[in-house]
Amino acid sequence: MKQDYYTQNNIPHIDFRDIDILGKFINPSGRIMSRRRTGLTAKNQRRVAEAIKHARFMSLMAYVAE
Repeated sequence: MKQDYYTQNNIPHIDFRDIDILGKFINPSGRIMSRRRTGLTAKNQRRVAEAIKHARFMSLMAYVAE
């Protein structure tokens, strides 16, 4: 069983400005990966999805792959 990335690395807050970490949860075509693939808890998966959407809205991440 995979362990949650944020609890494993002791990261308390999921920040939309941290695009290096958020990029780990996006597949090559630019879609948000499922919880089954990422190994995140349900709470953190929701937070990551919201952070990715916020980062995309703020033009920090692309909506589609290049």
